[in-house]
Amino acid sequence: MHDALDRQLADHLHAAEGTRHLLPVLDRVARDLIDVYAGDGRLYTFGNGGSAADAQHLAGEMIGRYLRERRPLAAVALTTDPSVVSCIANDYSFEDLFARQVEALARPGDMVVGFTTSGRSPNVVRGLAAARKAGARTVLFTGGGHDPDSMPLPAAEHADHVLPVPATATARIQEMHLLLLHLLSERVDAWAAGCDPDDPHGRTPDRPESRT
Repeated sequence: MHDALDRQLADHLHAAEGTRHLLPVLDRVARDLIDVYAGDGRLYTFGNGGSAADAQHLAGEMIGRYLRERRPLAAVALTTDPSVVSCIANDYSFEDLFARQVEALARPGDMVVGFTTSGRSPNVVRGLAAARKAGARTVLFTGGGHDPDSMPLPAAEHADHVLPVPATATARIQEMHLLLLHLLSERVDAWAAGCDPDDPHGRTPDRPESRT
């Protein structure tokens, strides 16, 4: 067990270090999401399995809060309504699961974020394609970013911003997706609270730290 932990920690740290080159892209995603919220837009997120959990996590950070007390921000994870999910999967196909919801909900001025570790999940590909057609901004969290010989990812073709974690193991990719979504939440959280995003204690530039 200790050897397994050591191996996984080493792999995790290697993936984290390789993820540094994604920070400029993540900063652009944060700026776009702030623009969406400044314009009274909404965030829609989706994925399958562990990626569905990441999508729900991101939506929860927006509606609730990350570190600071601030207004709730509109976000919907398209994986959480079993009646809608089973209806679309049964009456249409599982590949239409997210596209159908995006067509119904997303509008210009919104952002749609898809999570797929492979970059090839058909329902995520179709969901992002539908979002782009609707005029929403599109973001892809995926993997395989360190392999120059890998084939182009179908989902990336429909994304304005792509965050390809430099790893192939699903667990490592998902761990980095969690790190990246926390960093994204930090930037948006600070903006919504009127705080200095570089202050980890959540203080505003012109106001002392709250004692509550």
